[in-house]
Amino acid sequence: MSLRLGDIAPDFTAESTEGKINFHEYLGDSWGILFSHPADYTPVCTTELGAVAKLKEEFGRRNTKVIALSVDGLESHKGWVKDINETQHTEVNFPIIADEDKKVAQLYDMIHPEANEKFTVRSVFIIGNDKKIKLTITYPASTGRNFQELLRVLDSLQLTANYSVATPADWKHGDDVVIAPAITNEQIPDKFPKGHTEIKPYLRTTPQPNL
Repeated sequence: MSLRLGDIAPDFTAESTEGKINFHEYLGDSWGILFSHPADYTPVCTTELGAVAKLKEEFGRRNTKVIALSVDGLESHKGWVKDINETQHTEVNFPIIADEDKKVAQLYDMIHPEANEKFTVRSVFIIGNDKKIKLTITYPASTGRNFQELLRVLDSLQLTANYSVATPADWKHGDDVVIAPAITNEQIPDKFPKGHTEIKPYLRTTPQPNL
């Protein structure tokens, strides 16, 4: 059965490049990004894991831990990490799960037989500090992910989890946000003291409240 937004992210224990990991324990009180890649020693995956390693401080500012996965074995992962570090000029600083029995891949529906019966697709799960799934994205094996977009989404998810707002199209950190329809005009001064703009009765904006 497919996982849906709001579901508790399934827990698991697996071997990784940083030792045995229990997923929920690893996350602790942090947010998390679990992302799969089709195979070790492949060109697009090499660039992706390098990109994630370079964003460690950005994920840290957002109280977010990242963890990668493929169905290759631990020794393959360890050898590949050396290539990633060399070619991407970085140091892989997050665990890569060795999922040879495909237990985690099946738990998270990461194998799409019509795309490939053996390898995982490029799945992304953003998980809140309440262990609930906040976002899922699935890319084909041929398309590398935009991790700047995942940072943008994290900013939106963490903002909207704490304030009665939504983020409009192409929003980025620092832009105005949309006031939730459930908030009445009478409530706005208390909730949003920076003021607001009413474009339409159903479309009201306010400066980002947590800045």
